Amino acid sequence: MSEQTGETPWWHGAVLYQVYVRSWRDTDGDGYGDLRGVIEGLDHLSWLGVDGVWLSPTMPSPDDDWGYDVSDYRGVHPELGSLDDLDELVEAAGRRAMRVLLDLVPNHTSSRHEWFIEARGSRDALHRDFYVWADPAPGGGPPNNWLDHTGEAAWTFDEATGQYYLHNFLPSQPDLNWWNPEVHAALREVLDFWLDRGVAGFRIDVAHGLYKDARLRDDPPAVEGDRRGRYGLLPVYSSHRPDVHGVYRDWRALVGRRAPPALLLGETWVLELAELATFYGRGDELQLAFNFPFVFAEFTATALRSVVGETFARLADTACPIWMASNHDISRFATRWCQGDDARTRLAMTVLTTLPGTVVLYYGDEIGMTDVDVPAELQRDAMSRQGRSDRFSRDRARTPMQWEPDANGGFAPAGVQPWLPVGDSAARSVAAQRRDPHSLLALTQHLLRLRRLELGGAIAAYSELPAGRDQWVYRSGRLVVAANLSDHQAQVAGVARCVVLSSDPERDVTEGAGDVLDLGAWEAVVTCDVDPLLHASGSGAGTLPSGTEGSISPRTPVGKEN
Repeated sequence: MSEQTGETPWWHGAVLYQVYVRSWRDTDGDGYGDLRGVIEGLDHLSWLGVDGVWLSPTMPSPDDDWGYDVSDYRGVHPELGSLDDLDELVEAAGRRAMRVLLDLVPNHTSSRHEWFIEARGSRDALHRDFYVWADPAPGGGPPNNWLDHTGEAAWTFDEATGQYYLHNFLPSQPDLNWWNPEVHAALREVLDFWLDRGVAGFRIDVAHGLYKDARLRDDPPAVEGDRRGRYGLLPVYSSHRPDVHGVYRDWRALVGRRAPPALLLGETWVLELAELATFYGRGDELQLAFNFPFVFAEFTATALRSVVGETFARLADTACPIWMASNHDISRFATRWCQGDDARTRLAMTVLTTLPGTVVLYYGDEIGMTDVDVPAELQRDAMSRQGRSDRFSRDRARTPMQWEPDANGGFAPAGVQPWLPVGDSAARSVAAQRRDPHSLLALTQHLLRLRRLELGGAIAAYSELPAGRDQWVYRSGRLVVAANLSDHQAQVAGVARCVVLSSDPERDVTEGAGDVLDLGAWEAVVTCDVDPLLHASGSGAGTLPSGTEGSISPRTPVGKEN
């Protein structure tokens, strides 16, 4: 079946949810989350209003980079479960009208993958050209000046064969050679393997970096003010090569033959929106490409409306933007943008979930989880510990999900030591917030319900409306959102409509906006000509959707509705 069916793709207007599996739920008492834990948590995601679940790496790995060093593309890590568990998860999610995306790592493998073990045996090895090898420089040492993501040389010398191999990350993560057609064929087989098992698509790791300059030219010095600079160099030859687009055109044709078409979501770590737009091609490459300029924008009205407006200006009308604010590699938005302040976090959630396109929530965003200060002796991320000493510790944003207000946050059985420390879960836990109709969790569920009613199944039109310097007012489909990103009260005009939602739990949303809308400090208000929630549920706009009250247990049996 062709992708050109005229049907609206399921991810348009959808909500994806990233589950960092090791930190979601531990069902076997080893201190690590697992696939059975993901299955147990599906009712929470269904209740929340999630359409698709993106799983952090589930494939076998020695865990030097916690799954982003794959040793077998066609299996499941034994600590996380089995292929049967993954099949059951896909089926259980489907029963709840949710799809499952896998994390695919095509830029590199583990040094313990059978391809690399065989490749380093000799220069004539069968899989030698699956990886990037080069002779030492004429005077000795690495072939060029490329640096990996820790700031160290991106080349490791292999004594046995007298050549260097390339790694853009840890030395135990050798880069694949995408100039080799056999690598293309091998990865196409991997895609087909998982799609045949019912997976709905892939989040593609390092989507911008697969190809490297075939001549291995030195990266030039970074230019002052160029945000692409890294450790004093511009990675224009070691990454970001235009040849990568051919891979995604090939993969798009492959997934487009599925019914329904599978989703390709790229980790496009680029900082210019013009370059981001190229990953959509002419509607024949990635269907979604992560918008890091939005992620790293300052949390001000000026910065956010600028990047959102330029995004829509750069993308074709048929291209679907995707918005996220947190993930496993960066600080959580409740910390990075909001400094742990509840009002700012509620405003950020309101804005994030009312933008047209696709939205991704990182596990714990819905309860306002913040970064956790992990002591050096408990840190597990090798990338953070190597190279520059000022690197952000990614462990801070990977700590266990806070289900219950107990010592383990309901993540693991009592007495089990979680793999990373649990933060302060008493006030932020799912259980505590399920009992509070004014909690961030309740607001998030309300927002996602509104999103599904008004923005689901389409790429809604976006337009910016007049506002003061510290206010951001925009139209998203039929909704108008007015956000005051300041410490002071403000007024906005031209939104004389029904107030549907407010990020401020003290606002009486039964009152109309009037000619002028008063906004509190760090408040966002959603208005509409009619109240979609009232029309859909028969309850007032200030009434919480049915089923919000009550606790959710971290050990809820599969299939039991909450």
